[in-house]
Amino acid sequence: MNFDYSEEQLALQDTLRRFIDKEYRFDQRRTLAQSEDGFSREVWAQLAELGLLALPFPEEYGGLGGNAVDTMLVMEVLGRGLVLEPYLGTVVLAGSLIRDAGTLSQKDMLLPAIAGGELLMTLAHYEPGTRYEMNHIATTAKSTGNSYLINGAKSVVLGGNDADKIVVSARTGGGRRDNDGISLFVVGRTAPGLIIRGYPTQDGSRAAETQFDNVEVGDDALLGTKDGALPIIERAIDYAIVALCAEAVGIMTALNEATLDYLKTRKQFGQPIGRFQALQHRMVDMVIATEQARSMATLSAVRVDSIDAAERRRVVSAAKAYVGQSARSVGQAAVQLHGGMGVVDELNVSHYFKRLTMINATFGDTDHHLGIFSDLLLAD
Repeated sequence: MNFDYSEEQLALQDTLRRFIDKEYRFDQRRTLAQSEDGFSREVWAQLAELGLLALPFPEEYGGLGGNAVDTMLVMEVLGRGLVLEPYLGTVVLAGSLIRDAGTLSQKDMLLPAIAGGELLMTLAHYEPGTRYEMNHIATTAKSTGNSYLINGAKSVVLGGNDADKIVVSARTGGGRRDNDGISLFVVGRTAPGLIIRGYPTQDGSRAAETQFDNVEVGDDALLGTKDGALPIIERAIDYAIVALCAEAVGIMTALNEATLDYLKTRKQFGQPIGRFQALQHRMVDMVIATEQARSMATLSAVRVDSIDAAERRRVVSAAKAYVGQSARSVGQAAVQLHGGMGVVDELNVSHYFKRLTMINATFGDTDHHLGIFSDLLLAD
């Protein structure tokens, strides 16, 4: 198997890296995090101009026909830059749902708008008290003839405070923990009965709590097959996990660079602290952990398109668990080697660490995915 990137992939990554280095400095990022939107719509438009928002979509819908490896390369650079723009929620999550389950008219209407930077979307799936159980859905959608009435609540909806449309999962049949009976609907943010409460998260990005009180949508809002949405949701979340693993690798790489630079410049006892062997060993451990995490992230990106759902989930869960362990090790070491400066808001190291912490908790933490991986191994 060839793991070398193509010239086009390397050029894409290099272009994005130069753009972020020039237009997305750390002080600008801190300002954006405090703004009303929590990100820059101008930067979002520039990402669209670079073709990044169109990357994973078919060419007939204004996309570039990219794959999971292409998305991984983008997310790695976005991680290095601590980019706040809602690429994960709009392009990776909602975009993959529309691409994989949407009708022709839904794809025609939504995918070009996402690719052009005109439409922000997200997935509202997890609910209060359900942890990471993807089939635990209490929100209901009752058919009233030519429409559905949606009632329920969703928690920690990524980018939900700014999303123009929300893809929401709801029960059209079955019990709360049944795999069957789950459907997806596309709901506009101004729909009567939809309440959105946005808030900043620990890492400076935004999420929202959403409440659906008799929100009425037409039959054309149904996304995919009625009662059979769970496999599509699982696949979209697997794509998002792969993207998060790549983002974590980008962050760990940036932390290694920042820590190495600090060890070379910070002096103690008349010499740079990087000359002390104990600190050199810690630095080597950080680099090794990062490269091992990179290998797992790459493997998951290659395998996430597998038609075998169990195989896909096994590899994705293995990557999420391993990357989560590496991220914790690298993040804690970076903070410790920076001393007291490692936790101050003015230094990007603390922000990298916070983002790694949030990545570990998103779509299942290390313990959760270790459990999935072990269960799948025992099932073989």
